[in-house]
Amino acid sequence: MRVLDAATEGADWREAVAVIFEIDPEVEPERARRVHDSHLARARWMTEHGYRKLLHGKPL
Repeated sequence: MRVLDAATEGADWREAVAVIFEIDPEVEPERARRVHDSHLARARWMTEHGYRKLLHGKPL
């Protein structure tokens, strides 16, 4: 959820990935971007769809 909060606040993805995941985007740019984007997509999915399954006791 922290990555979602950072995106909502307009934080630069490089700063967010460095703080949240402790990945240096200057050293590992591809990995940093992939981790950021995949976690952001998952957080968005959870807030839009996944929470319904959790409320109804269904597996994700």
